[in-house]
Parts: sequence; structure tokens; C-alpha cells
Amino acid sequence: MTHIIEVLWADGLGSYWYDDQRAIRDGATQDGLAFVGQPVTAGFEQIRMPARSTSIGLLLSDGYVAWGDMMTVQYSGAGSREGPFDPVRIRAMLGPALATHLEACPLSTFAAACRHLAAFEHLPRSVAYGASQALLDAVAHRRGCLRVELLCDERQLPLVMEPVPLFGQSGDDRYANTDKMILKGIDVLPHGLINNREKFGPRGETFARYAQWVADRTRRLGGPAYRPVLHFDLYGTAGVEFGGDIDAIAGMLCRVEADVAPLNLRIETPFDLGSRDAQIEGFLSLRAALTRLGSRIELVADEWCDTLEDVHEFARAGAAHLVQIKMPDIGSLNDSVEAVLACAATSTRAYLGGSCAETDLSARASVHVALATRPVMLLAKPGMGVDEALAIVGNEQSRALSLLRARNPPKTRAGR
Repeated sequence: MTHIIEVLWADGLGSYWYDDQRAIRDGATQDGLAFVGQPVTAGFEQIRMPARSTSIGLLLSDGYVAWGDMMTVQYSGAGSREGPFDPVRIRAMLGPALATHLEACPLSTFAAACRHLAAFEHLPRSVAYGASQALLDAVAHRRGCLRVELLCDERQLPLVMEPVPLFGQSGDDRYANTDKMILKGIDVLPHGLINNREKFGPRGETFARYAQWVADRTRRLGGPAYRPVLHFDLYGTAGVEFGGDIDAIAGMLCRVEADVAPLNLRIETPFDLGSRDAQIEGFLSLRAALTRLGSRIELVADEWCDTLEDVHEFARAGAAHLVQIKMPDIGSLNDSVEAVLACAATSTRAYLGGSCAETDLSARASVHVALATRPVMLLAKPGMGVDEALAIVGNEQSRALSLLRARNPPKTRAGR
């Protein structure tokens, strides 16, 4: 039986930066790509640091090497998240012991491999993320199937031969990158990175003007048949500007909704209330206020919805219409699968996300999780350039679907 004979390590880069969210939200001055000032979040030596990653390779007895990538997210250390990923510290702390543990890992099923991985004590979620990618690759290789096929088979999920809608993120180049998304016909756009008070503006006026520009640009460049969902991430700025006044936030969002109609509007993290319980209560209150105003805005939870337990709590409460499954924060790919399926058992829908700070390898792995579990959308990642993320995620999805269709041709009618 194929087994692991050696564990390989290769330090690398993520596709963006690790940013101190609190320092930026508090008004840190931007100087080109850098930020001026002192960091305030533990683990940051500067407000903006290069995203780091470590590839873990599992050398199998038949010569195949299964790879996965470890990293944390752009806003590492925010809320309950791990701090910035440090390859040197992780290898020094875990390397030999984790290698020995993995070499004894069974590759009979992905579920068994993940149970073995989870038995390693005090395993950081960033490490579980990368190691589980490698294990999924290894088990699928041993079985001679695609990763999506393996996940569907083990979970008894249907193989659906249709793409999962993709969601693009603009980064700070929010105008040119919006044009890219429209011209390439992405399903959901633009994210917008509204992560400080300057971008949100007094009473939300700057954000509202940008949202209306996106809607107008969509009509101009995309034509009448193109109807993407408009999704904006506010990073808590509405809560800061309106002092946590839920009714004022709801009123402002409804005005934006009217401006972008008939396109549907999604709003992510309108406020950050400092804890999971407070965030859930805030979302429930805002959702009720929007319903009273006759709004159809969909609310999306991200901050304080970081772990599998967090996802269960948000979904059980029905706090948001969607929750982001932020994959490096969740940890093991098996937990991302669990998170999407947990949402499917409720009225809450799953958005399979992650971070611009990820790598091509982790992004491709996420495609197979998405195709198996069918979230409402999948983040186009990594990076903030749009083109690269769409090519990496979109092309991996297209290749996987092409092979699935070839292996599973539609049944012909009798007599034809």
C-alpha cells in the first residue's frame, strides 16, 4: 500500500501582505504600498509585512509528492485569528515531530488521514490547512481520482457538473480592477476593500458613490444581460462611523440598495462589535431592521466567524444570510467541508472564502472543496490583481469539470 516515506519543507511567499487591521482601521497613513506608524496587533513587526507561506510535501512510496501550502490570512491576528505566519518559527516548533507523525498517517481515506492529523497536539490551524491539502492530494493520487471525486465519494455527495459562482476582490485598485471583473464577466464583484473611514466617508457617502459607480459601470461595460451580485466588504467601518447605531446603518444601506437597483446587494461585516456573541446579536438586529424597511440586502459574516465552532454558532442563530468560510482560519480542509455542509443544514448559506495572502496551491485545493460541497460562491484567490486569481481558480474549476464530464457522460435515451 502506498504510504508516506518522507516529509519535505519549502518556505515561500503568499500572494499579498499581512496587514495589521486595527492599525489601518485606526487611521494609519499609507505611503505607497507601505503604512506609516506602529503596529498594534500582536505578531506584527510592521503594519504591513510580506505574506509568508511554507509548502509541505509528502513523498510517497511510489515516488509521487503531494503538496500543500500553509499560511494565515491578510488580516492575521484580527479577532480570534492566528497572527502572521512565521515559517522559521513553525518549522522549529513542529518540523521534526510533525514529520514523524505524518509518516505514520494512514492514506486509506481522507477522513482517516485528517483524524490522524488532528491527533497532533496544539496544531496551528494554518499548519492543518497546508498539511490537509497535501493529504487530500495524496489520498486522491492513491485512489487514482480527482480530489473532488474523493470528497464526494467519502461524503456521499452528488457530483454536480456545473461551476460554482466566483467572487472577485478588487483590493485598493478598486476602479481598474472592477473594470477587469466586469469585462471578464465574473459572477460576484467587487469586494471593494472599504477598510477605513476615509474609504467609507462621512455618513457612508464615499462608499455610496463608489457603489453607484460600480452599478453604472456594470451596465455600461457589461450590457443589459449581465447581472452580477454586488458584494462590498465594509470591515466594520459603518459601525465606527455611525457609533453602532443599527437603525442608522440600516437606513444608509437601504439608500445604497436603491442606488444600485436592480442589481442585488450583499454587505459583509458592516460592524465589528468585539466578540462572537456581540457580532451575532448585532447581525440579528441589523437583519431585523432591514426587514422592517423592506430591504432585500443580504448580510455576510466574516469577523468573529473564524473557526468551525464559530460557523456553527452563526448558522444556528441565523444571524447572517451568508457566512464566509475563511479557509486558512478554519484549518483543515476537512473542517471547511464540515463548515459548508453545516450551513447547508440551516437557512444560512456558505461562501467559501479565504485570503488574498494565499498561494496558487491552496487556491486550487479550494476549488475541489467547492465543487464537492456547492457553496453559494467561491472566492477568486490569491492576490489582489483579479487576472491571476481568476486564471488560477477559474481554470482549475474548468479543467476539473471537463474531466468529470468526460468520466460521467450523460445517459442517452433508449433507442437513440
